[in-house]
Amino acid sequence: MRVIASNSSRERAVLAQSPALPPFDAKQIEEHAADEHLCAVQANEEVRAHCSLWWKQAPPMANHKVGAIGHYAAADDEAAGALLSEAVAHLRANGCTIAIGPMDGNTWRRYRFITDAGPGRPPEPAFFLEPSNPPEWPAQFVRAGFTPIAEYYSALNRDLGREDERIAALSARIDRAGIAIRSARGVNIRDELKRIYGVSRIAFTHNFLYTELPQEAFVAQYTPLLGRIEPELILLAERGTDLVGYLFSFPDFAQAMRGTAMDTIIVKTVAILPDPELRGLGSLLVARAQEAGHRLGFRRAIHALMHENNLSRNISRHYAETMRQYTLFSMELAP
Repeated sequence: MRVIASNSSRERAVLAQSPALPPFDAKQIEEHAADEHLCAVQANEEVRAHCSLWWKQAPPMANHKVGAIGHYAAADDEAAGALLSEAVAHLRANGCTIAIGPMDGNTWRRYRFITDAGPGRPPEPAFFLEPSNPPEWPAQFVRAGFTPIAEYYSALNRDLGREDERIAALSARIDRAGIAIRSARGVNIRDELKRIYGVSRIAFTHNFLYTELPQEAFVAQYTPLLGRIEPELILLAERGTDLVGYLFSFPDFAQAMRGTAMDTIIVKTVAILPDPELRGLGSLLVARAQEAGHRLGFRRAIHALMHENNLSRNISRHYAETMRQYTLFSMELAP
């Protein structure tokens, strides 16, 4: 087993990939501005494991220069071990003091592994835009010397018709603060994305491993969803003409792709500006989104991909039970 490095999609595209690996779009190397791509190949030159590395524009972290390992896939443990050993060596050689993965460059893209598929046999199937991986992949990171640096959770509310007794008083307080909540129905949501971006870059700035994303990249990331979303499930909170918070949710299109009825919404993002007057607005937005989903005929809601210390997880506990756990791994790199 040997590991080879490439720096372009053209170089990666000529390599034959093992059928045991999921399909890989070589264009992502350049689209995601990866600094290097590594492949573990066996004697017949077939790729058995691969990953990309980022160190020039990796997420910031106090007291560390981060190197990210993403685009990860491995067909067997031997290839995974060779690949990760080489990845760590390359990041160290480029001045990184910590390696973090899996992460496709930053947290705006695909990152973290499922490490607990949840209760039930079988567990809840994958939802729309949820990362997926075989259980061997996180085990390969652990064997290579990585340990958890952050945990994330998704939770399931099985009954959107259940009332929350806190909401009436909370709604009255938010009204007194001059905050109005409306859905995105009847508005140009693409134009609203620019205002949503403005809230996001302030609300998320202290999130773990947050990376600033240009407005045009943010809009481009969400634009492909616009033709499929239900406007009633996107909520905008305004004080006068200023957007001060929002909630982004959508139907679980993975259910339709499996040929089953769509009875579930996914609460994907809640963002609130840091302002004492807005305390409780996140809880109110989640409650209103679930009410809207119930009116539209949905029965359940998934509160998706919440960081272990995020306020969203505290809100979710009032309605939902954990259905999945995810882990982001790291390894400190000695000079």
